[in-house]
Amino acid sequence: MSTALVGGLLGGLAGLGLWIVIGRLVGSRRPSLESRLAPYVRDVPSPFDSWAPDPAGDRASSALVALVRPVLQAAASRLENVLGGRESVRRRLVRAGSVLSVDQFRVSQVLWGLGAFGAGLVVGASGPARSPGRALPWLAVCAGLFVVGVLARENALNRQVRLRERQMLAEFPVVADLLALAVAAGEGPVAALDRVVRSCPGALGAELSRVLSQARTGDSMSVALDALARRTGLPVVSRFAEGLAVALERGTPLVDVLTAQAADVREASRRELIETGARKEVAMMVPVVFLILPTTLLFAFYPGVVGLELLAP
Repeated sequence: MSTALVGGLLGGLAGLGLWIVIGRLVGSRRPSLESRLAPYVRDVPSPFDSWAPDPAGDRASSALVALVRPVLQAAASRLENVLGGRESVRRRLVRAGSVLSVDQFRVSQVLWGLGAFGAGLVVGASGPARSPGRALPWLAVCAGLFVVGVLARENALNRQVRLRERQMLAEFPVVADLLALAVAAGEGPVAALDRVVRSCPGALGAELSRVLSQARTGDSMSVALDALARRTGLPVVSRFAEGLAVALERGTPLVDVLTAQAADVREASRRELIETGARKEVAMMVPVVFLILPTTLLFAFYPGVVGLELLAP
């Protein structure tokens, strides 16, 4: 390792340490409103996590976590100012069934970016950045890797949303049929919904369990179902929640509506399966046309070409 690279790494570490120390000193000189009010509201239930006291830890990493957490939170707030879209992230977290808040998700994005940045530094220190004049370009590459890590966390959230919604679509016909059978057997809509939730522990069952929890804590069933229709990203589940809310308010029959909705979802799934099969069939033609067919033509025509060369004077 060259002397310039070692000096650059030591200078970067020293600058990072000074930045952390100065940031902590500046932050400790300006007590926030929450920190000033916290001693007087600790016994009052509050939705703000910052007012709750941090539990003391007996592990050696507790001090490191307490030191690094404000830095990560500050970086996450700056990332939030750059990217924006707080409401969109909140909706996607709800649709993904995640327990993370938007701030916690931003912290995870910072961690993913720092992981990619650190991996780039390790790879650069092992070879590519050791040559003279390549340290600064490789730092630019590491900065690009940080951005890639942040975007990869965003993509992972989108993939989690798609997987959960696909799971809900797969569970919907069974849930609708079970609910229709329970209602047809003489149970009320709320009791039938409770029975279905206890029988179906999947993603849709978790959403319906949340609806029951809201109804048991004071909200009406119609309000809880309307909230389900608003927060879900699937039109089928939204129609299901709206139809169930209308049936509860006006007393319309549920069995036929639920059976028709389950049949519609099964038909849509069958059409999607046929379309997927058609796309896969076209994709399967690629190796046939570009690999198997040229090989077959080569085996068919090569002996003839050799024979003509042997017979030609």
